[in-house]
Amino acid sequence: MKIFKTINYKSILALLLTISIYSGCKKDDYVETVGLCPTITLTNPDNLETLVGLDQSIEITFNEKMDASSFVPSSFTLEAVIGGAIAYVPGVLTYEETTNMLIFNPTNLLDVNTTYTGRVKPIVKDLNGNLLQQEYIWSFSTSATISPSVIYTDPDNLDSLISYDQIITATFNMPMDPTSITNTSFRVYNAGVEISGIVSYGGLIAGFVPGNLLLPNTVYTCVVSTTAKNLDGTSLLMAYTWTFKTKPVTVPIVQNVDPFEGENFVVINKTIKATFSENMDPVSFNNTSFTLTDGINTVDGIMTLKGKVFTFNPDNNLSPTTTYTAKFTTDIQSTQGIALANIKSWQFTTGIGIAPEVLSTTPTDGSSNIPFNQVITATFDQVMDIPSFTNTTFYVSDGVNNITGQITYNGTTVSFTPDNLLLANTTYKATLTKDVKNAGNISIANDYEWEFSTNSVGVNLNSVARFGIIAGVGVSNAAGFSVINNLDVGISPGVRSSIVGFPPATIVNGKIYASDDPFPAGIAAMLIQAKQDLVDAYLFAENASFPAPQTVAGDQGGKTLAPGIYKSGSTLLIQSGDLTLDAQGDPNAVWIFQIASDFTTVGGAGGSVILAGGAQAKNIFWQTGSSATLGNSTSFKGNILALTSITMNSGAVAEGRMLAQNGSVVMTSTNTITKP
Repeated sequence: MKIFKTINYKSILALLLTISIYSGCKKDDYVETVGLCPTITLTNPDNLETLVGLDQSIEITFNEKMDASSFVPSSFTLEAVIGGAIAYVPGVLTYEETTNMLIFNPTNLLDVNTTYTGRVKPIVKDLNGNLLQQEYIWSFSTSATISPSVIYTDPDNLDSLISYDQIITATFNMPMDPTSITNTSFRVYNAGVEISGIVSYGGLIAGFVPGNLLLPNTVYTCVVSTTAKNLDGTSLLMAYTWTFKTKPVTVPIVQNVDPFEGENFVVINKTIKATFSENMDPVSFNNTSFTLTDGINTVDGIMTLKGKVFTFNPDNNLSPTTTYTAKFTTDIQSTQGIALANIKSWQFTTGIGIAPEVLSTTPTDGSSNIPFNQVITATFDQVMDIPSFTNTTFYVSDGVNNITGQITYNGTTVSFTPDNLLLANTTYKATLTKDVKNAGNISIANDYEWEFSTNSVGVNLNSVARFGIIAGVGVSNAAGFSVINNLDVGISPGVRSSIVGFPPATIVNGKIYASDDPFPAGIAAMLIQAKQDLVDAYLFAENASFPAPQTVAGDQGGKTLAPGIYKSGSTLLIQSGDLTLDAQGDPNAVWIFQIASDFTTVGGAGGSVILAGGAQAKNIFWQTGSSATLGNSTSFKGNILALTSITMNSGAVAEGRMLAQNGSVVMTSTNTITKP
């Protein structure tokens, strides 16, 4: 006889819940996750792994999201027995919520041929307050030598929308044996098929130049194999692999033309314009790929291309009351080498009118160093219709918004007077639309545009302005995940091997450039120019004398300073409080600090720079005759132009630039530099 027992599922769930609560694991939904305490699922290095690199970061992955606040310094230790005693490795702990990963970055390189023990203490907990149930312990051993590794690639792993003419590079952590960097050790694949290319090496960078343009919308896999060796003959511990994807096919099209298809009564001094969907290759435009004909004769003229906009200026006026045909062939192509999909042909018919023309403008197109109180004018070749000038037919833009102003007309000149001073170091575009007419009601032939840029206030950084850090002999990130935002990092005459700590330091929307970089061409010359621009800016700031410099000395903490030049005959401090820089409502307000010796901010009771009254960090310059140091956890504003070196102490952040002529720039622990 079979005996059937009734299973009470509610009783089982209740029992499981009791077990869960007893074990200290509380869950929002015990039915799905009952009994699951936080556990460690993966470590890097793995347990008992050998030949670990000396620059290894320690990674611990959990089975669920953890409470970041529980990862205090005592929650993880890395130790080794050295000289018969336990030595603890100093470093920085960070937690990445998206990957459930705890990362420990040692402050210094690990010792060679040494066994290390990692310990995660049962004080770490998940988001429900559940503790790790027991201490997690594992060990690994380092290699006997420092192994080479790839620390940076371009494109980066998983990058997308990569250009078809991309040069692929891999940057190593140490000098490599050039004879080992070949088409055997550096390969690129498309769907498992190796592509052809030329491999070269210089500085710390290996470059792969594809033999042909890369294919659109395609994933490429790059491999640097273990046959790549350093100068001592030590190979990579393992092959380094990364992937990227090229941009999709974007076939250029003609978006609009002027005159438009079928337009009548076109003025006979018309300029032909066309706007494309993509930036176009100027070399592809010639007398064959674009033609303008009257049905019998081809019109001669001058072609110009600016990005997406093509213009054709006939050498002579067009014939009156004549139908013309304009045509682009498929020989024209975008800068990515993609040809126009179809022939574009359209017709228009001229009238008898001659459009008014702009003879001159103030400022002229492309001019620079324009004063902030500039009046913008355009002078015509004939009398114009005054009511046709409005804020929609004549306007000035700063690249984002149209600025407000008053329009006046006198003789043949129209003027735009801005309501407010123009902004410093800004490019403006003035536009006259085709709705502007002469006294005979004939419009100008085409929209007329010109650009100009205003003066730089204070110190003109020129090309060195692209850098958040530039140094002469070294750039280092001693510990932590420092970040440089929207600026580059450069070194000259120092070389790439003198840039260390990247990673864990990262650069967002910027790159690292060194004087020995072989790719792309011209890096060394670019850095030399940037350093020269830094020297020029330093000397300008050092000798600036208008307005008359005010003498300052010692600690500036707790003070509020108006715009101006402040001169110190020795050192300068910000220590006993924060220094406030008050622009008093002037967005172009400038501060230049002329410091003969060292400049130091000291964390604790103050040490930060505070902006008020519309002050902007980009208009603050700290010319330092020796070295500068930013104190622990201080917030700094402005551009440091140091003769020697710059140091950012632990937790210091800056909205500005760290520009050192002859020495080094050192980030000590988790620093941030943001473009001002």
